[in-house]
Amino acid sequence: MGHAFPVCTVTTTHLLYLHGFRSSPRSFKAQRLQAWLAAHAPQVRWWCPQLPPSPSEAMALLSAGTAGWPEGAAGGAAVVGSSLGGFYATVLAERRGWPAVLLNPAVDPARDLAAHVGPQTAYHDPGQRFDFRPAHLDELRALTPAAATGLARYLLVIARGDEVLDWREMSARYAGASQVLVEGSDHALSDFDRHLPVLLRFLRLCD
Repeated sequence: MGHAFPVCTVTTTHLLYLHGFRSSPRSFKAQRLQAWLAAHAPQVRWWCPQLPPSPSEAMALLSAGTAGWPEGAAGGAAVVGSSLGGFYATVLAERRGWPAVLLNPAVDPARDLAAHVGPQTAYHDPGQRFDFRPAHLDELRALTPAAATGLARYLLVIARGDEVLDWREMSARYAGASQVLVEGSDHALSDFDRHLPVLLRFLRLCD
């Protein structure tokens, strides 16, 4: 991937990746991270599920799928989330005490996705359609944590050039957490490979 990483002792045992709205496990960021794990830390249990449109169903899927995973910041499990997946990652991190890497995370998805209620197409498969319903906005509101706690458990990568979300709002929401503020870039973090080393160190996958 264009980066040299030192040999290290991996202490993370389980890693969950959560994609954004209309996205999928085919997200290039998920694919990059999965490929690195396969090459350098194949013992780490990786899960990147296809999330349903319903936020409550998504959280039920994630809760069931990670039911046996370690709890707490030192347990060995961690979560990475992009955009809407960053919101879900925060919900899980608050519930389970996990370290979390948030990539341009959605701060108020109920507000931001209100304009997207109705028929939608999947980003990686335009032939796949789904309905995003008004009830899904209520589900997002019900899931929203009052505030992120234990901010030392969070790392944010925020693009000032994000064309979808306000980088200032993201930064303020997680004030006190470790933040990488990227000049330029975009919502998709097209320069993701450049940020992979700091993610790996934070996730205890590399020194």
